[in-house]
Amino acid sequence: MTAIESTAELNSAVSEVYTFLADLNNHKQLMPENIYNWSSTEDEASFTIQNMAKLAIRISSRIENQEIIALPTEKPPFDIELKWTVADNGNGGTTAKLIISADLNMMMKMLAAGPLQKLADHQTQSLAAVLK
Repeated sequence: MTAIESTAELNSAVSEVYTFLADLNNHKQLMPENIYNWSSTEDEASFTIQNMAKLAIRISSRIENQEIIALPTEKPPFDIELKWTVADNGNGGTTAKLIISADLNMMMKMLAAGPLQKLADHQTQSLAAVLK
């Protein structure tokens, strides 16, 4: 498994960040412009990544104020897990981390690792901007 991580430091309380991330409807605000055909509910989202793949995900587990894990609901081009973790940063704010775990062979890793890292970085930066 290839693990791609991105972290953001937020001035918001852990519970506020967790509540925002626990609802997949809010994740549209975190997506880059190359994501289209977005459709979501609180627990599920489907979207297309331009020039890559269509993805449908569902939240598979929630641990209140700690983590949210989303898994594909349809067979993706490769196995993938999206995990958000939130933790108190000791300053009254939150450290939010997105970990994308993907089962990539060497060829897929060369093709997908860069775009997946950009996606993770964009989402954490957008989260910081949305929850100022």
